[in-house]
Amino acid sequence: MRVTRLALTNFRSYKKLELEFSSGPTTFIGNNGSGKTNIAESLIYLAYLSSHRVSNNQPLISLGADQAIIRAEIESQGRTLQVDLEINANKSNRARLNGNAVKSQREILGALQIIYFSPEDLDLVRGEPTHRRDFLDKLLITQSPRLAGVISDYERVVKQRNTLLKTRAPENALIPWTEQLIALGAQLSAERIQLVDELGPYVAANYANLNEVKAASISYKSSTDNLSADIEHNIEIMTARQLEVARQEQERGVSLIGPHRDDLHLQLGDFPAKGYASHGESWSMAISLRIGSYNLLKSEGAEPVLILDDIFAELDTARRQQLTSVTQMAEQTFITAAVESDLPAELLSTKFYVTPGVAVK
Repeated sequence: MRVTRLALTNFRSYKKLELEFSSGPTTFIGNNGSGKTNIAESLIYLAYLSSHRVSNNQPLISLGADQAIIRAEIESQGRTLQVDLEINANKSNRARLNGNAVKSQREILGALQIIYFSPEDLDLVRGEPTHRRDFLDKLLITQSPRLAGVISDYERVVKQRNTLLKTRAPENALIPWTEQLIALGAQLSAERIQLVDELGPYVAANYANLNEVKAASISYKSSTDNLSADIEHNIEIMTARQLEVARQEQERGVSLIGPHRDDLHLQLGDFPAKGYASHGESWSMAISLRIGSYNLLKSEGAEPVLILDDIFAELDTARRQQLTSVTQMAEQTFITAAVESDLPAELLSTKFYVTPGVAVK
């Protein structure tokens, strides 16, 4: 898979930008604030329908504009696909595939598969569980785009159910939302558990390749014990557990079970990574999670585009070499850097120099 063309209109600092790409590594070099990460962000948004930097659309739209547009041509398995995404601040986004409007923007998910790495990835190790849940869910969507609907529906149900709990709604009003929470939550939990089981060996192997002394492992930590990759089993367990916590939920006004309360547990040796990992170990774990994700997708026959956003300056020689080795496996890699000398020579074959609003070879 590779992106052959990218056109941005009123996206962040770019009123109008059109670029053409070939296979292999493409590097964007520019000072901090020049807009190089905006280019990477546009591709990330196209792949996930969300930004890795902001939680709403308004900052993505150039000042004074009503909407931003991302247009990309993507080659995959001998076919060319044109994807257009119109980003709006106050109404739903609209999308087109090969010029044809689609009913929901989610229909473009899967057209572009990516694995990205950014300085914010330290939050995967040091941050709150929401960062690790988001990591799992984005990887699930990359694996199987249909799960975006499950995740979105589950979040909507939790929000509505919590509103009812806070307003002391009667039990009969809660029942349908509880049933949906359990049905959707059981499925999402099953998918995450299976994903973690598949991802674990790749994370452990990549961490060991960084010559770290401790062994790395990952596991799924659920708010409900004894869940598995079997949906029906999870429904049974969650139904019983929900009855046990029903009174507490009424008292606290919040849903106390479900994957919105779960976490991806990261372990180094005998200790959890969070709170115990050194700065270097935290980077190694973050790298291992991202490269492991790439390895997993590739083992399933995918060819995701790799994005390394402003990351080389943060890493020592060994960790830079590990990332560089992955770019050699990828059909296409996009890299951003403030200082050209931070990058190995093999990543500088195609370069764009970025200044505000402009990117030129």
